[in-house]
Amino acid sequence: MYKGKRFLLIAGGGTLGTHVYRELLGLGGTVDVICLEDTVSDSDRLTFYKGYATEELLVSLFGKNRYDGIVNFLHYNTVEEYRPMHELLSENTEHLIFLSSYRVYADLEQPVVESSPRLLDTSTDRDFLENEKYAIAKAKCEDYLFNESKTKNWTIVRPVISFSRRRFDIAMCSNHEVEEKALSGEPIIMPIGTRNKTAGLDWSGNVGKIIAHLLLKKDAFGEAYTASAAENLTWGEIADIYTDILGVKFEWISDEEYIEKHLAPRRKWIFLYDRLFDRKIDNTKVLCATGLSKSDFKSIRWGVEAELRLAGAIK
Repeated sequence: MYKGKRFLLIAGGGTLGTHVYRELLGLGGTVDVICLEDTVSDSDRLTFYKGYATEELLVSLFGKNRYDGIVNFLHYNTVEEYRPMHELLSENTEHLIFLSSYRVYADLEQPVVESSPRLLDTSTDRDFLENEKYAIAKAKCEDYLFNESKTKNWTIVRPVISFSRRRFDIAMCSNHEVEEKALSGEPIIMPIGTRNKTAGLDWSGNVGKIIAHLLLKKDAFGEAYTASAAENLTWGEIADIYTDILGVKFEWISDEEYIEKHLAPRRKWIFLYDRLFDRKIDNTKVLCATGLSKSDFKSIRWGVEAELRLAGAIK
């Protein structure tokens, strides 16, 4: 599919990037990855450049290689910060993928589709709109692409939370807390309001596959896609999977008590404007664009078992 094609992943050494470059290699592509991780290539078609994606490094790479596709995993706090990077990248590739987030969506329509209302356009919470640094920043960069970009060879991808051995997410629980609590026998404290909400969560391998298969699809130029296999489990159902596989216990308490005793101030926007939302996803649009079907994806349970095994938490 991608034989003879060359791709660049910017900040692509992490959870999602690893699955994207593995999928691209499996499809015959050649991949360069700029990342901060110490990673050794196991393929003559995979090259790592350790460091930051500075303009100097990028210009140097563009002087040596023509990239058919670029996936940019970096986050930008402002449009002003993103604009010069977009201009440089889009002018040096056939297809540029900008990583946004499913968190741009408001909680006004279920299931969520790509045209569903966004928080930037519908929220009346001025504190949130002026001070939140992720979902709102992503949406503003999207608007720059839709309304101001001089090039049209870009695609916006809005991935759901993507877990891997590097981090396991269950509502407000993240990183390696689930493994640590399983070992100690302590329960994980969870807000009850999230329990029956559909989680915006998927195995990173599924999301990485979607991103890889969107590359070079000309019908995807100028479009936005939610990246999810759309299994649509609730946070409670996901917690049950971890209990069944790992034996970890969960204690569900009132949202008020959780906010008062357990919610770090820096995480309030994630809680109020995402984890308490119903994130049931309709992925029809991205399946049509990629040619993938539900049978191409692994279940969340499969992913949890696989990643816990890779993390050494289970045999």
